[in-house]
Amino acid sequence: MVAEILSVGTELLLGNIVDTNAAFLSQELAGLGVSVYRETTVGDNHGRLFSALQNAFESADMVIISGGLGPTQDDITKEVAAEYFGRRLVLHEESLERIKMRFATRGRELPTNTNRNAIIPENALVLPNDNGSAPGVVIEQDGKILILLPGPPHEMILMFTNYVKPFLQQKSGKIFVSRTLKIIGIGESQVESLLMDLITAQTNPTIAPYAKVWDCHVRLTASAQSAAEAEKLIAPLAAEIHKRLDPHIYSVDDLTLPELVIALLHKQNRTLAVAESCTGGLIMSELVSVAGCSSVFLEGLCTYSNAAKIARLGVPAALIEKYGAVSAEVAAAMAEGIAKTAGTAIGISTTGIAGPDGGTAEKPVGLVYAGLYVNGKTETVKFNITGSRNEVRLRAANLALDMLRRNLQV
Repeated sequence: MVAEILSVGTELLLGNIVDTNAAFLSQELAGLGVSVYRETTVGDNHGRLFSALQNAFESADMVIISGGLGPTQDDITKEVAAEYFGRRLVLHEESLERIKMRFATRGRELPTNTNRNAIIPENALVLPNDNGSAPGVVIEQDGKILILLPGPPHEMILMFTNYVKPFLQQKSGKIFVSRTLKIIGIGESQVESLLMDLITAQTNPTIAPYAKVWDCHVRLTASAQSAAEAEKLIAPLAAEIHKRLDPHIYSVDDLTLPELVIALLHKQNRTLAVAESCTGGLIMSELVSVAGCSSVFLEGLCTYSNAAKIARLGVPAALIEKYGAVSAEVAAAMAEGIAKTAGTAIGISTTGIAGPDGGTAEKPVGLVYAGLYVNGKTETVKFNITGSRNEVRLRAANLALDMLRRNLQV
């Protein structure tokens, strides 16, 4: 099956909103064995949307539209869909009752334009909106499938996962299973090089590398008559990739790097404190995003200035004067200092030059040192990171967390 994705909304064309829906849908469709022919963005204009829908169905068996299902006058997606397939728009009473119940349970007044949300093309399959008011719609006609989804990502993702995905799995007659290997410490090009023979020979399962901001993912997808059969197809390929890429593979599927670090600390009954300079609290922010972190992550300090490093962490002034704040020696002293100050078994630190200014020939922008103190032993790692200021900070924070992860998994 070939699909096209249409994203509707003038705000997308103006750059006011970033279209994350298309990226999500493309990844999900790939996992279902559906080839995405094209992604198109169109504004809230009846004629242009109708033309885009016509063009899409010239190349695709299925079109998925996100956006334009709301109650306002510029929400025209359902009207265009009904016109394209020659169907009337009718009030879907069940959807209207769901909307009324949603507002009543929240103690909110029902808007006067509520009925527009519940009007759909006749004889269409209605998809409940468990996170909002506007229902989704599926129209099947003349061998074509049109799926209308709401624009807000938190509504669209849940609707696709709960209703569209099972619908498409039923259509295909096969089960698609995906496993995502999350990799840090090496880039996408190096990953691809190490796996090139497997990628070249791929059939079922398929192998798809994806570059992220600070890591990369390798998605393995197998199709079979059952989930168990698909898992059997994936298992030997995943094992081979693990053999080639370990210890850079930090997680499989949904587990994030901070979640893994917190889980390892819990398992080993160890406590952690953090001292950050160039990352400015990003490590702490990632750690506290994990529920239950408070019993193992005890304290964090953002010691951005030299004075703070000296006063709060006990870094010797002479050390900074001799080696500079951005140095392995200072990173080590910061990690030791925060652990001793907080009374934890482990301390991690970062110090670097995030840019865009401040670099020299000896210490360029993107130079970051991470320190790790564990039970009396200290080590440091030097990173040379490229990218914008925020990219340097984000990558440094996660590379420091990965440094800790590798130590905990030894």
